[in-house]
Amino acid sequence: MKKTILVFSALIIALLALFKLSSYAYFSGDTSIEIILSGIALVFFFVGLYINRKTIRPSADPSGPIDLKKVEQLGISKREYEVLVHISKGLSNKEIANTLFVSESTIKTHVSNLLLKLDAKRRTQAIQKAIDLQILSI
Repeated sequence: MKKTILVFSALIIALLALFKLSSYAYFSGDTSIEIILSGIALVFFFVGLYINRKTIRPSADPSGPIDLKKVEQLGISKREYEVLVHISKGLSNKEIANTLFVSESTIKTHVSNLLLKLDAKRRTQAIQKAIDLQILSI
């Protein structure tokens, strides 16, 4: 965060200096307005490219591979793991039941088993613990 603030502060200061130099050059009669405007446009173009690269760059996946041994150690069944994946996608119990072709009460049972096995009180807490244990990646 501090680096971003410093970069943008430096860019603003550089642009202000460019504007001051261009106004001095224009009023002194050394250069024409077209050259000054093209210089400012080039600066904005390169600043835009820099910002574009910073925002579009794909971030590295810090979670790494899924640890299937931890899934087995926790005693999570394959079906419970499928339910956990669907929970992480934000699906409701009814939507998960329709996707997996089981009843909603079966999904509720799987969710309660997952909460017990992951020692969580809420679905969001279960997802966070699963990510921390590297058994789920988003």
